Amino acid sequence: MYQSILVPVDGSSHAEKALQVAAQLAKGTSAVLHLMTVAEFPPDNIGLFTGGTAEPFSEEEREKLAAGMKEEAHKVIDKARATVDLAGIDVKEVVRQGRPAELITAEAEELGVDAIVMGSRGVSDVRGMVFGSVSHKVSHTAGCSVITVT
Repeated sequence: MYQSILVPVDGSSHAEKALQVAAQLAKGTSAVLHLMTVAEFPPDNIGLFTGGTAEPFSEEEREKLAAGMKEEAHKVIDKARATVDLAGIDVKEVVRQGRPAELITAEAEELGVDAIVMGSRGVSDVRGMVFGSVSHKVSHTAGCSVITVT
């Protein structure tokens, strides 16, 4: 049915459930699962939200933060992989940095996937209520099928 499926993971239980659904869709087929996580880079004005100043990060601070975020992103993928039996499924990993909804739809287009299977909620339900959920944005902007798992 599907030849290529993108599964964004963020460490949430909803993302793990989405990976289980995607694995079921891919089992016994030649479909490729693309596990993706997005490390959100904090804005330069993060100090304003934490009671500090709006001083931008130095280049050195940005590089150190980016390296730590990339390491954490790989841990998120490893954790997701450990929750599901992916034996016999071709799995590729993708780590990006930036705004999740935009990067997920861009990656889906670049990879030419048939479907995106993702959780309905991520690790921060409160942030989703304030900024709009990533799954909602992806479902309205993706050029392929989007399967949202609750």
